[in-house]
Amino acid sequence: MRPAFLLLLALLSCTRGSPVAASDPAAAEEQRAVDAWRARRLKGLDSDTGWLTLAGLHFLKEGAQTAGSAEGNDLKLAERAPPKLGTFALAAGKVHFTAAPGAEVKESGAPVQELDLKSDDGAAEPTVITSGTFSFFIIKRNDRFAIRVRDTQSKARRAFHGIEAFPVDAKWRVQARWEPLAQPQKIPIPTILGTIDQMDSTGVAVFQLEGKEQRLQPVIEEGEKRLFFIFADATTGKETYGAGRFLYADVAKDGMVSLDFNQSYNPPCAFTPYATCPLPPEQNKLAVAVRAGEKNYAHH
Repeated sequence: MRPAFLLLLALLSCTRGSPVAASDPAAAEEQRAVDAWRARRLKGLDSDTGWLTLAGLHFLKEGAQTAGSAEGNDLKLAERAPPKLGTFALAAGKVHFTAAPGAEVKESGAPVQELDLKSDDGAAEPTVITSGTFSFFIIKRNDRFAIRVRDTQSKARRAFHGIEAFPVDAKWRVQARWEPLAQPQKIPIPTILGTIDQMDSTGVAVFQLEGKEQRLQPVIEEGEKRLFFIFADATTGKETYGAGRFLYADVAKDGMVSLDFNQSYNPPCAFTPYATCPLPPEQNKLAVAVRAGEKNYAHH
């Protein structure tokens, strides 16, 4: 476990500098809601399975590939990983793992020598194998398979000390009119890998900012009921992360969607080079400056 004071420091740095007048009940309620959201956000980010623990992303080719931190492996892992972990063999969309002689590899706490590895395809739970502070599992992105590596003692996690954010302001909690599509459609979402994902969308949120009409088109992630907004604005690449930010919202009720930009946040790629983040589609690039939510994380 990481020392408790590090998480406390992260929480303080996240909420510092955003006082709310006690005489404004709406503002005070918004502050409390955002503070609670930020605490949950930081707890997840800094957990043993949070984005800060990512320590590698290795795409597989067809056939067998050795993996380890020592020179000569086909897939060179982070320097603290086992020198020779084992062999990952990809064939016909399936991955088989065989541990290297002497490697201490476990699955669900039990030692393993070899096994088939399930990927996260179709929102399934992937098979996780571990060795020391490292864990390894298979992800599928479009038609490609990769090994995602976590290290609970990663450099990014050890260096983390919170995320700066704009002061909470209730004006950034806006009510948007929901314009449903005639029928759900797939829309292209670019990714940081240079690929295009086709994601489901059911409508557009229309609202006012800075006296002008704005439109954002959310997507629906597999297994997720909420609306997922991937957006950029005039602060992107300056005060906020250069590849945009994320925001979730509940589905429309009585034709309206509540968007709280105070809860907009950095994608995983702001913290690690080993994430596969979606990028804002063209229709979600706002010309106005949304000075709410998380600012750019300057340590990656």
